[in-house]
Amino acid sequence: MKFLKEFKEFAIKGNMFDMAIGIIIGAAFSKIVTSLVKDIIMPPLGYVTGKINFSSYQIILQEAEVNPDGTSKEVVAINYGLFLESLFDFIIVGISIFLVIKFFNRLRNKAEDESNPVEATPKNIELLAEIRDLLKENQQTK
Repeated sequence: MKFLKEFKEFAIKGNMFDMAIGIIIGAAFSKIVTSLVKDIIMPPLGYVTGKINFSSYQIILQEAEVNPDGTSKEVVAINYGLFLESLFDFIIVGISIFLVIKFFNRLRNKAEDESNPVEATPKNIELLAEIRDLLKENQQTK
């Protein structure tokens, strides 16, 4: 449940840095995720549901017609199978971006932790910590 809560916070309250990384990673992995969904996830799912190809799921509103005068009307259909594949794409991209952002945030939090001797603290954090300590000393001496 903690994972779902963090994902919800990421999806609703992401900051600009998170969004920029998400856009870059999403663009880079879009073909991979599309192939993952179409070539790996959907065939077994189609097999389980009766060997039906999800991309062929549609509701036909108007059949294709060829009129006697040579004109034709194209089929009018709602392609909800293609929508389902796009939805799977979106979910996989969203979760993968969330995991990458979570990883970067964990690294950033470790780097900003001045008490952690393993990670080198950035210079600006060290300076701010020194200023904080000096201000505390000045307040205690008054």
